[in-house]
Amino acid sequence: MGQCGQGEMAKEKLIRLTREIYGCVRYCKVSASGRLKRVNTDNFHFVTQWRLKARADEVYDVIAEPLEYPRWWPSVYLNVRETAAGKPGGLGRRVRLHTKGWLPYTLDWEAEVTEASAPGRIVLTASGDLNGTGIWTFVQDSDYVNATFDWTVTPAKSLLRYLTPVMRPVLEANHRWAMEQGEVSLREELIRYRARTPEDLMEAADPRGPVEVPVRWIAVGAVTVSALACIAFARRKSRRAGTASA
Repeated sequence: MGQCGQGEMAKEKLIRLTREIYGCVRYCKVSASGRLKRVNTDNFHFVTQWRLKARADEVYDVIAEPLEYPRWWPSVYLNVRETAAGKPGGLGRRVRLHTKGWLPYTLDWEAEVTEASAPGRIVLTASGDLNGTGIWTFVQDSDYVNATFDWTVTPAKSLLRYLTPVMRPVLEANHRWAMEQGEVSLREELIRYRARTPEDLMEAADPRGPVEVPVRWIAVGAVTVSALACIAFARRKSRRAGTASA
């Protein structure tokens, strides 16, 4: 990718980060004592929906093979290795994953398949830096497949547990970005899946590799959140003082 393309990507990530940083204030409130209180819990719940022109069995086959993720979804999956083969069909299979989004940290976690019902459903449990449950469902709708990933997860990594109270929207944006990359990459991988000749393979675009927002932008975001929290506190204190004097 040339310098121009990298510059456009950097500008896009900066705009996204700024938007999400401002959203952080919505998730906090100032208590009567003037202290900033967290509104949400540490749990995250995401529902991602993709509509793909494909057969359900094709999408199932690709998603059910996580060892291939680093090849076709390299922007998120840096490394995947199998730790337990499980039963024929995938039930009980365990893999160790090293993943990231556009934020400057990585996650190490393990996924175990607890349900594998081809071609319609895969259920997995996560442990490690992330603890929770993910459910993939694939529903055929004429020439299209409605693919849904329902992901309920609690961060166990110390950094994320510390950041969640004030940076939740940014962490959520990080996940949404990762899934957006997955959708784009999966469309190209389905072309490869169906390819029968070298010419067919040439039709698929190369997947985008890992990217991240520079740490200095994260620092700017943290300062912004702190400043907005201080403004909220000052306004709250001013209103209370006005009410008391009246």
